Amino acid sequence: MKLRIKGDSLRLRLSQGEMRTLAERGAVEDKVSFPGGEALRYRLRLDNNSVDISAAYGSNLIEISVPRALAERWHGTDLVTLTANQPFGGGELRLVLEKDWACLAPREGEDESDNFPHPQAEQGAKTC
Repeated sequence: MKLRIKGDSLRLRLSQGEMRTLAERGAVEDKVSFPGGEALRYRLRLDNNSVDISAAYGSNLIEISVPRALAERWHGTDLVTLTANQPFGGGELRLVLEKDWACLAPREGEDESDNFPHPQAEQGAKTC
């Protein structure tokens, strides 16, 4: 699972295997480890009670919750992206969940074998 942070925006990109794990186990998690033993964990989990995508942060964990019904539709169809805006006291947090497509041009040092096939791959396009 890839995490992108830019300002008040969080984006997670999930591979096919991570989407299956989310559907089967109800959560998928990864981490960024730092020298000294600290780690920033990030988790996407299904929520049976919510109606909106939401995020929380505490104890070095970013946790994004997605309503189960919405996640099932995302997983079971060709829908690529889910988005939400979560207001907070000083503004709004943008949340983006995406299926991770394989790049059309090879990238050195990156294993994309579990990524979703890019829809333009058959057309011979050369950009990611």
